[in-house]
Amino acid sequence: MRDDLLRLYQALPPSLRTVAATLRGYRLRWWRYGPESERLVAETLERDTCPPEKLRAWQEERLAFLLNRAATQVPYYRNMWTERRRHGDKRSFEYLEHWPLLHKEPVRANPRLFVADGRSVRGMFEVNTSGTTGKPMRLWRSRAASCAYYALLEARYRRWHGVSWRENWAILGGQAVVSPSAKRPPYWVWNGAMHQLYLSANHVGPQNAAAYASAMTQYQVSHLSAYPSSATELARQFLATGATYRGLKVVVANAEPLGPSQRELLSQAFGAPARETYGMVEIVAGASECPAGTLHLWPEMGMVEVLDDEGDTPVLPGTTGRLVCTGLINEDMPLVRYVVGDRGSLPTPSEPCPCGRKLPPMGPVEGRSNDMLIAPDGRRVYWLNPVFYGLPIHEAQIVQEVPDLVTIKCVPAGGFGDESRRTIVHRVRARMGEVRVNVDVVAQIPRGPNGKFQAIICRIPSQPGRGAGAAAR
Repeated sequence: MRDDLLRLYQALPPSLRTVAATLRGYRLRWWRYGPESERLVAETLERDTCPPEKLRAWQEERLAFLLNRAATQVPYYRNMWTERRRHGDKRSFEYLEHWPLLHKEPVRANPRLFVADGRSVRGMFEVNTSGTTGKPMRLWRSRAASCAYYALLEARYRRWHGVSWRENWAILGGQAVVSPSAKRPPYWVWNGAMHQLYLSANHVGPQNAAAYASAMTQYQVSHLSAYPSSATELARQFLATGATYRGLKVVVANAEPLGPSQRELLSQAFGAPARETYGMVEIVAGASECPAGTLHLWPEMGMVEVLDDEGDTPVLPGTTGRLVCTGLINEDMPLVRYVVGDRGSLPTPSEPCPCGRKLPPMGPVEGRSNDMLIAPDGRRVYWLNPVFYGLPIHEAQIVQEVPDLVTIKCVPAGGFGDESRRTIVHRVRARMGEVRVNVDVVAQIPRGPNGKFQAIICRIPSQPGRGAGAAAR
């Protein structure tokens, strides 16, 4: 949401914020769900028990179509193969292993080059993300791709656990659904079109726990979708203050690994199991945890390779390496052998999963946990990615040493100047309150041993409630 519209929205009374959220919800619902959605969900659930060889045959057929489309109809890849041919490379693009690895930078720098011929971005849904590396990125997907994606989510995030998006549900997220300066409820907004109670992750605290419990009770939400770190903080405050809501059937954890201590805490507070998921807005891979506790890979989402950290060779099954994914859903903006920035493993099934599903297992995923920031009033602030949306920045890192000071390290792109600095300062303060914000322009963000940098670093010692998050990492 544009900054001026966000300020206008936050200035509205709660009843009108609900109207605004619901109107936007109708737009999202149109993009995500259509008359074919229930059929797609049913087909997904049916594939859960398909013989593995049948799923592999489907993958290979879909991959052949996508590689041909990418090589002949997507400007970035067509130019790449033309240049390779000019230098004498005669390898066929029909084999995935002949394609070079695709890193995030080319997609970030020229996203429209990855859109297929004949497709206008005006007719597709735009998604912004900075992922685990802190690099802003724009992506587009068609309505058909979006509906296919959300059918998978509906089937395997929800139906596996007896819930549906058509029921009232809650999300605990970092969107600025209320002003960060709000001192009394509601700390949420109701999106009637999506049956969604959007709870602000940035107002969770002991003084507000009862209000959150009251909202969940009022709307009788059947499930909660949240980052493990924010859901754990809410659970901790529920237990500490005696606030309760026992209507949840499941807590769906996303975007971060889910640790054992977090599972236990969530179960204690909400009386419901917590299930881990894996995915990204690039929709090149997906996985979700079944009721038996296995994280199952989604073959329809993409081809997943695990490569050695030192080179581009595949590792042995069960060995951790770099995840490289080729999406199979978004044929109008295909990403081939895309380095997602995470590390994980694909173990060989030793025995059938007790849940009865035949989807391949996926091992633990590394590299997606970010620290939270601590506002001067003690609030924990999550989801800082929108601070950089739309700005001329190659990459950025947020560092907090003390409660009232935040340092932003930016690698600027062309056009970065004083207005960009002011926008960053305004957006940080809109989420954290009155803090000092230093914007440092740097040539490069320092990398760790794995070649990545942590997008958010909080060095404030003795933060209550960070133990579970640390255990998850």
